[in-house]
Amino acid sequence: MGYTPRQLGHVNIYVRNAERARDWYEDLLGLHTQGFTPGRAAFMSADVGNSHEIALVEVGEDAAGPQRGQVGLNHMAWYMHSLEDLAELYQRVKEKNIPIERVSDHGHAIGIYIRDMDGNGIELSYEMPASEWGHDPSGYMIGSTSKGRLSGPWDEELARQAQATA
Repeated sequence: MGYTPRQLGHVNIYVRNAERARDWYEDLLGLHTQGFTPGRAAFMSADVGNSHEIALVEVGEDAAGPQRGQVGLNHMAWYMHSLEDLAELYQRVKEKNIPIERVSDHGHAIGIYIRDMDGNGIELSYEMPASEWGHDPSGYMIGSTSKGRLSGPWDEELARQAQATA
């Protein structure tokens, strides 16, 4: 079908300071800056062959941050190549004292939810190959995929969250 997109091209988010945000995304995720105009915008990508996967558009230091429960972008997800890469990034988030909002075991994927310095939601994730999902088309999203198959350093966080909701 010609009208079906090939893929999502990029996410454009507002930040208070494009240079500061660029530095944060470079430092935490190792994103490459493909273009930068001080005081205006940074264009960044994990894939150096892509012009940008994220555009950070400066709106000024006094701009209000995103509000929970308000219409708009909830989060963007960055997929890691392997579960080991996600574990390494999880440790990096902990070392940098970036608050983890939650960890979600989706069965077919693990998501670690954080926010950037401007409050924009970010999911750091690893997703199994589709052949391992255990897909049940009558279920929600991926369906009957069993949870607990993607163990890692986040298991303690998952256990704490389960205790808090019990």
